[in-house]
Amino acid sequence: MSDRAPLSRLDLNLLVSLDALLTERSVTRAAERLHLSQPALSASLARLRTHFNDPILARTGNTYELTPLASRLSEHTAAALDAARRVFESQAEWDPSQSTREFSIYGSDYSFSTTGRRVAALAAERAPGVRFRFMLHTPQIVEDAVNRLRGADAMLMPHGFLTDLPFTDLWTDGWVIVAADDNRAIGEQVTIDDVARLPWVFTYQSRTAFTSATRQIQQLGIEPHVESVVESFLALPMFIAGTNRLALVQAGLADYAMRVAGVRVFEPPFDATPIHNAMWWHPVHRRDPEHEWLRTLVVEAAAGLGDDTA
Repeated sequence: MSDRAPLSRLDLNLLVSLDALLTERSVTRAAERLHLSQPALSASLARLRTHFNDPILARTGNTYELTPLASRLSEHTAAALDAARRVFESQAEWDPSQSTREFSIYGSDYSFSTTGRRVAALAAERAPGVRFRFMLHTPQIVEDAVNRLRGADAMLMPHGFLTDLPFTDLWTDGWVIVAADDNRAIGEQVTIDDVARLPWVFTYQSRTAFTSATRQIQQLGIEPHVESVVESFLALPMFIAGTNRLALVQAGLADYAMRVAGVRVFEPPFDATPIHNAMWWHPVHRRDPEHEWLRTLVVEAAAGLGDDTA
């Protein structure tokens, strides 16, 4: 039999105190944040220390640092608190026009600047009180998507990286190569020889973080000379302007790239795999009417993006 205390015996208010303590790393500041007296929050910290058999906050000189256990707890506490709030804020009937719900969505700057901005614009017209928190994903977040999406609403991510999660297909994009306007190392088009000969800027380059098009270059038997790796699609053109480098960017960002930097856009000299964008979420949201509204909104926002992403 488990020696853990039943959930019914736990004071879930301690979760609020724990979140504040882990965030502020100070009893005084955490108490101010929660509008509590310092003795009251000190009592909560004492109960948390007893429950976890750990100091949670350890004094180092004149400051407090999180213990190793507290550092691990910080990864889960905010998500658990958000999930608890959602449970008690759920309603039998939900009117988006009257809601102040905040939806949290993971994605790249590419997905936010295409799909995300349209989602926010549509919601502003129909549900002005609804807010969105667009959060940049990392390779670590993508690898832990099943757990991360328990506390978030969605992840905007092309097919090929996530499995075993519900998804809704959105829109299909392609790849283009960008090069500086004054790059005299290339002619009217980029050739396979150019791909092998010239330096590159990649957006991701690791075993688990990559783009389908850069992976294809390697599958052609070419090991590109990568001078820089920048984990931002929107910043990529800045690393190309004024150089002889090449880079791959989504066709949906081609007009943006030409506006913000002195670059030209070329079709790849190989049949680049299309980008099948999708919205992924955790099964716990499947029957949530608020989440159903979000999914419908995202699909509508993405409609037509293949024809107009400027």
